[in-house]
Formats: sequence, C-alpha cells, structure tokens
Amino acid sequence: MHIVKGDGDNIRLHRFMGIELELGPDVLVPREETEILGNAAVGLLGGCAAGARVIDMCCGSGNLGLAVATKVPGAQVWSADLTDATVAVARRNVDRLGLGDRMSVAQGDLFGAFDGLNLAGTVDLVVCNPPYISSARLEGERSELLASEPREAFDGGPYGLSIHQRLIRDAVAFLKPGGWLAFEFGEGQDRQVAALVARARAYAPVEFATDAARLPRVAIARKLDPA
Repeated sequence: MHIVKGDGDNIRLHRFMGIELELGPDVLVPREETEILGNAAVGLLGGCAAGARVIDMCCGSGNLGLAVATKVPGAQVWSADLTDATVAVARRNVDRLGLGDRMSVAQGDLFGAFDGLNLAGTVDLVVCNPPYISSARLEGERSELLASEPREAFDGGPYGLSIHQRLIRDAVAFLKPGGWLAFEFGEGQDRQVAALVARARAYAPVEFATDAARLPRVAIARKLDPA
C-alpha cells in the first residue's frame, strides 16, 4: 500500500488482484488471503454464459466485485455494505475504474440493500468476505486490529460466524438453481461452516479452497435445483 497526495488529502492506494484501489480510514484493507476467494469467484464464473449476475456482499472497498467485473467481461455486479464510509469508498473505486455501467453499490443490512431490484432467483454467484473474528477475541488477543480499521470489518459476533449464518440462509432466495455461494472464513472454522451449509438444506456439500499452508479459508457451495 502507498499514499499519494490528492486535493489536499492523503489517499491510500492498495493493489488487489492487480487492481489499484482507493482506501479510507474506516474501510478494511484487503488481505492477501482474500485473493483466494477472488480467484475462486472468477473461476466459478468461467462456465457461465455472458452476462453473469453477481452479488458482492460486505463489499468494503469493493475489491471483490471490482475484481470480478474486471476479469469477467460482461458480468453485472451488485455490491453492498452497511456503513456510509465503505459504500462511499466502493463507489469511488467503481468510478475510478470506469465500471459504472456494470457495477453498482448499495447500502443496507446484507441482502436488504437490494430490496426492490428484483434480483431474487436470478443470481449466478454470491461472493462475500464477512467479518469472522469473535467479539471476545477482538477485545483480547486481536485488539490491535481495531487500532486502524473499523470494528464492523472484523466482529463476527460471539463465535465469529453470525454474518455467515445469515449469508448462507438468505443467499438461497437470490441464487438461481445451480448458482454458487463463495465466502471467506477464519482459520479453524471450516467444520462449523460445513455444518451451517448442510443445515440450510439448499446446497450441495460444501467444498473448500485452501491457503498456502493448506488450511481451508474459502467455502464454495452450489445451490441445489429443487426440481
């Protein structure tokens, strides 16, 4: 990451999957492991026809949605996040990269951000990097994370999986049959994630992508065809 001067302000720039992003003080800095998720998302869309529809949930700076829109020509991306700061930064990045014709950023509580857009049952891929550190760990051994980045980017509730539970449940209504759900999670959470996906009774058995240490870090689940 580097800092440049612009209009009297310091603007932080960061590269993610070859894309230069603007960041802000209240926005998560994309981590290297999130590129595992980004590459998985691009790979999943390789088999989709032109005009794939993608939701980028908990979008932060917009890094995942922007990577998909850049690397999958014709993909239409709807991104969303909860806070004013993240949505503003994501929208600036969409403008900087000239992707406003294929990518939009909404503000709201998870899928509630898309109320009225008639996306139900039409989406090929939901991709998400949700917060996954437990509240207790953020108050203790991982408290240093809050020195320069927002709590909302890390706090996953009592067990670190509160957002995952809602994501897995609510994505079902938006995915078309055969559509994909792909999301990041923390080290050691793979068993709980597999149980959450199985409990939804809407997906094929979950598969995992691993990091350099061969630890599962990304879950990939395909929505079943009810027919």
